[in-house]
Amino acid sequence: MTKKRSTAYGSTVALKSAMAVSGVVLVLYLIAHMYGNLKVFAGQEAFDGYAEGLRDLGYPLLPHEGFLWIARVVLLASILIHIYSAAVLTIRARKARGHRYAVTKRVQRSYASYTMRWGGVLIALFVIFHILHLTTNTIAPGGRSDSPYERLVNGFQPEYWYVTLFYVASVIAVGFHLRHGIWSGMATLGLNKAPRQGKINGVAVAIALIVTVGFLLPPLAVTFGLVS
Repeated sequence: MTKKRSTAYGSTVALKSAMAVSGVVLVLYLIAHMYGNLKVFAGQEAFDGYAEGLRDLGYPLLPHEGFLWIARVVLLASILIHIYSAAVLTIRARKARGHRYAVTKRVQRSYASYTMRWGGVLIALFVIFHILHLTTNTIAPGGRSDSPYERLVNGFQPEYWYVTLFYVASVIAVGFHLRHGIWSGMATLGLNKAPRQGKINGVAVAIALIVTVGFLLPPLAVTFGLVS
């Protein structure tokens, strides 16, 4: 019995660690992606130049788009690890506590924690749409274009308000997910000791707000005519 408990505990720790590490990778990507998106305010030449520069990053050490494909593989692996770890840990937590404390636990949850599951579903749908819209140019509200800048501007015109609304809702879900994820990751790594909890919560909220606002600025600027 002791051995089984030890094995289960070790597996849970491994899953939490994997979730935390994959989460760090995803947070760093979000910050870098947000920074790139904000280049839309520098104009079409700067934005398209940035997008093209990513394709040649590392050249000639890496082939054309080599860096992007490495980043895509790392991101996909991180997402799959993150989702798998979260799913297994959630199932284990439910089995461990049963139904006795379900009501109490529900009351104690923060809003971000409560919305993690459905927020995760919304984020997954958003990622698929985002790739088809702004990366592969498969879905093209406003018209297709070889220019990343034009794809962004075309897609968030006022007449496509429903696209902007979906984007806004998804990014807000990312913000809640990010805030809760940073806090949980710190807990997993043993960094959220009582004296530090206030600061860690502040950092989590600040990062979530920065990323959320940073991602919302470009589409809203297009919708309201500040970028064209």
